[in-house]
Amino acid sequence: MAQAARLGLGAPLAAAAPAAGSSESRRRARHTVRSNGAMASFAGLKSTKGLPLSSTSVDASAALQRAKLSQSVKSNSSTARRGVVCMAADTGKRVVPLSDYRNIGIMAHIDAGKTTTTERILFYTGRNYKIGEVHEGTATMDWMEQEQERGITITSAATTAMWKDHRINIIDTPGHVDFTLEVERALRVLDGAICLFDSVAGVEPQSETVWRQADKYGVPRICFVNKMDRLGANFFRTRDMIVSNLGAKPLVLQLPIGSEEDFQGVIDLVEMEAVVWKGEELGAKFYSEPIPESLQELAAEYRALLLETVVEQDDEVMEAYLLEGIEPDVDTVKRLVRKGTIALSFVPVLCGSAFKNKGVQPLLDAVIDYLPAPLDVPPLNGTDAENPDITIIRQPDDKEPFAGLAFKIMTDSFVGSLTFVRVYSGELTAGTYVLNANKGKKERIGRLLEMHANSREDVKVARTGDIIALAGLKDTVTGETLCDPEKPVILERMDFPEPVIKVAIEPKTKADVDKMSTGLVKLAQEDPSFRFSRDEETNQTVIEGMGELHLEIIVDRLKREFKVEANVGAPQVNYRESISKTSEVKYVHKKQSGGQGQFAEIVVRFEPLDAGAGYEFKSEIKGGTVPKEYVPGVVKGLEECMSNGVLAGYPVVDVRAVLVDGSYHEVDSSVLAFQLAARGAFREGITKAGPKLLEPIMKVEVVTPEEHMGDVIGDLNSRRGQIASFGDKPGGMKVVDAEVPLSEMFQYVSNLRSMTKGRAQYTMQLSKFDVVPQHIQNQIAAKNSTAVPA
Repeated sequence: MAQAARLGLGAPLAAAAPAAGSSESRRRARHTVRSNGAMASFAGLKSTKGLPLSSTSVDASAALQRAKLSQSVKSNSSTARRGVVCMAADTGKRVVPLSDYRNIGIMAHIDAGKTTTTERILFYTGRNYKIGEVHEGTATMDWMEQEQERGITITSAATTAMWKDHRINIIDTPGHVDFTLEVERALRVLDGAICLFDSVAGVEPQSETVWRQADKYGVPRICFVNKMDRLGANFFRTRDMIVSNLGAKPLVLQLPIGSEEDFQGVIDLVEMEAVVWKGEELGAKFYSEPIPESLQELAAEYRALLLETVVEQDDEVMEAYLLEGIEPDVDTVKRLVRKGTIALSFVPVLCGSAFKNKGVQPLLDAVIDYLPAPLDVPPLNGTDAENPDITIIRQPDDKEPFAGLAFKIMTDSFVGSLTFVRVYSGELTAGTYVLNANKGKKERIGRLLEMHANSREDVKVARTGDIIALAGLKDTVTGETLCDPEKPVILERMDFPEPVIKVAIEPKTKADVDKMSTGLVKLAQEDPSFRFSRDEETNQTVIEGMGELHLEIIVDRLKREFKVEANVGAPQVNYRESISKTSEVKYVHKKQSGGQGQFAEIVVRFEPLDAGAGYEFKSEIKGGTVPKEYVPGVVKGLEECMSNGVLAGYPVVDVRAVLVDGSYHEVDSSVLAFQLAARGAFREGITKAGPKLLEPIMKVEVVTPEEHMGDVIGDLNSRRGQIASFGDKPGGMKVVDAEVPLSEMFQYVSNLRSMTKGRAQYTMQLSKFDVVPQHIQNQIAAKNSTAVPA
């Protein structure tokens, strides 16, 4: 027992769960009161024996709410008015310890309830005094007109709230596949995430995409199975899909009490108690009760699974539990859950219904208890600005030199351009200068702004762990590093997806020409996945993006924000070109007709690479047959050609070019001569290497009533689609998974609505690039006369 006391363990385990009303249950209930009694927000106070967890109604006066919030934030006058602690820049010192920071994102498939959940978080933490609703167009975080009209999130929005004296910086992200970049750059700068799942639909396609993105950046996360009140809600099926679809290890911390219209609350498997919502006070009141008798056996089973999993995080606790039957106490269980979550050993799973205001406060508790603070994640590695081979480490400490990453640009009609920055180390003060390490340019910080969706509040100092918006920067773009000019460092840049669709756009009047140019430049600065260019042959402006909706929003923003009237052409696919075999060519560029001429001879081998490898250059020159000062000319000539293939003028990918041999002339050779020789070698070599055209293939999921399933499958087949699988969905619906070329999916939504009487819906995301059938390749090549210039 001495060992048990030292490890934070309770009495020997007699049963997986204490019986309701037992001394152990009462002990835990008393512990719950102690641990939650000092809670910062008015909505989360707990009690036991069936008493309401908060006797304060949400309809109480705003003065009472502000008074309680004021107490939680040390009576900061500005903060009490806004309901959230600021960065304490005015006090000259940090108010919230870095260990109490949580930088999190909320991510999910479209319509899983991300923004609805965020709105509840803002309400229960006192950040907002009323709940905004997506379906009413009043959600705080969906502030763009297009978001309010469509009921979807288009751009990531940042805000800050306080919960139990912890500062939570939140980024609400889009769920539509066309805006995946918003999720990517948010995850790059966050320490943790909440992944929401629709309990009816389970793990959906975009959920898989954002999960992979979180894996890429090693972001610890917790799962919230939402919409438990909906018809067809199934918590356990969703848990199983987390395993099968995501390859993750779910750790169930809560079980639902009821489902669909009978959903009442959750069983807390850590505290071993029931938490229920009974009133209609917008979820502010909830009650702690004994676990219902009908669910005690299930709770005991999942409690045992929980303990068996978490004790693996500590050898001594595991030994005491498995060999001596000593169950760890609540604090130890939470410590081990936190340790395993941060180590990515498992993902805690909770449940609730954000729309029905059930389960959000325990979710906030889980964010604090289990997701990492900036101190819990590994120190940030960067590289020396002068020598990329030198690694520089920045510790999360206010005393370290300043380093931050610009992850988002936003145009504000009142402030101008805003640059969102995650501060990784040091402090940043308004009016000072920082170095853009990527460009070697100094930038002056005009204002520091704490953002709440599209509203803002000035602060004087930003510190380690803060997510802040900077006004006044002129040269910094997304993915670049800002740092102390005396201690330069370059942080790892972000990867941006390549556009898959393009349309031609023309201003309707001459007056729109300059306005459109200005608008496109600003929109491209905000969104690295959006690009535009000028087609000199057709004299058209071409815009490129991640999907039809993406470009539709771009055109709409041009009209609303920049007052541009424009004609938009039909969508076009961004194809790629590659090669199917190895070729080797010898090319001589010679122009010697008196005086100094041009001479360069090179031998280049072109090799196909695996899909997704991109372009590589390698030099195998030995003995100086091509002097090293001329090799950059070869590199530049080949890179210029890679954007313009030999079949139809599309970018060339998945190719390695190897400079094998060559010769030069003492007088007539130059970098330019070798650049021109490389262009000629590319044209001949790629042509001999079996060039092929690649097209984007989309992963398509269609949910349809059973009576229309045959029509849906037949239509997908007619679009050159390949059916991967089909299965059942709740409510008699069927789901069809297929891979279909993007070129066949334009205007698909209209056809789908027509054939299913508006009852079906679909989602799609980029799966891969694959070879275009020869007869279609010939048609595309005939339409595109663009060739590699000589």
